[in-house]
This record gives sequence, structure tokens and C-alpha cells, in this order.
Amino acid sequence: MTDTEHRARWLLLLLRLPASPSKHRVAVWRELRKVGALSLGQGVWAVPDVPVFAEGVARAVELARGASGGEAITLEAAGRSAGDASRFQAMFTAARSADWDEFLADCGKFEEEIAKEIRIAKFTLAELEEEEQSLERLRRWHRDLTARDVFGAPEAADAAARLKHCTAVCEEYAELVFAALHAPDEETAP
Repeated sequence: MTDTEHRARWLLLLLRLPASPSKHRVAVWRELRKVGALSLGQGVWAVPDVPVFAEGVARAVELARGASGGEAITLEAAGRSAGDASRFQAMFTAARSADWDEFLADCGKFEEEIAKEIRIAKFTLAELEEEEQSLERLRRWHRDLTARDVFGAPEAADAAARLKHCTAVCEEYAELVFAALHAPDEETAP
């Protein structure tokens, strides 16, 4: 294979949006952040040219073009040398690493929240439902990050293990809640 065949292909988005109203800029920015696009400067974004990004890029382009005076140009690109390609891939992977770090921090918050509920013996179905919703949000987030982490950031393995731990912690909490709800009422005991 040639050097070019080993390099990742990229989509570059060149965007121009009116300063006012800001809702168009914010909508495009949110969409690009949601799909994990790499900001290269004002109005310049990049994503690997793989199918997982296609829908989000199309939505961002549509949003930009839908703004009065908005423009969007999409280009295909690759590094001119293997070094350029590696640096660009490293930039993208660093952004995914930051995403994984944020995910891991939220896992920690989830575990702390359940530990607090156990410590204060808050064993209610309402609290269990809230914790299960939080766990589901972590699962969706993990799926989204996994899909866009196309180069495999090193934190991904830790994140998968941490999500399994969060699941186990939530299952243990659920068992405590059900045990508390089905425990004999001490006041009615003879």
C-alpha cells in the first residue's frame, strides 16, 4: 500500500453564519459538538470521512444554509504526509479523550450519588427510577462516544469498565430498595 492509502480521509466544513440572530450559530455549533467534530478555527470543522458522521454533518450543513446569509462548503481532505495525517488524527483522538474524561467524571458522580442514597438509607422507588434514568443516560452517552471514537482513544477501555461498574452499583441499589420495600413493617410486628 502507498502512504496515501494508509491515511485517514477527512471532511472539512467551512461555515459562514450571520452574527445575528445567534440562534443559527448556536444550533450549528451544538450539532457539530454533538457529532464530535473537531473545531479548527472560526467556521472550520473536521470529522473523519466515515459513515457515522454523515448524518450530523448533513444536519449542520442544512442548518447553516437555512440561516439567512449562511453558507456551508464541505471538502474532502487528507494529510499531505504521513506526519500530517498522524498529527490530525492525534488532535481528533485528543478531543475524544477529553470526551471520555468527562464521561468518566460523570460515572464518578453517579457512583457518589448512589453511595449517598445508601448512606442515608433513601430506598424509594422514585429514587431508584431516577438513578436508573441516570444510568440510561450514561449508556446512551457511552454508545455515542464509542461510535465517534473511530481511532480508539486510550480512555475508551476504562470508560467501558466504569460503565459496567455503574451498572453493578445500580443493580445493588435496586436490590436494597426492593429489600427495604418488602421488609416486614417493624411497627406491626408482635
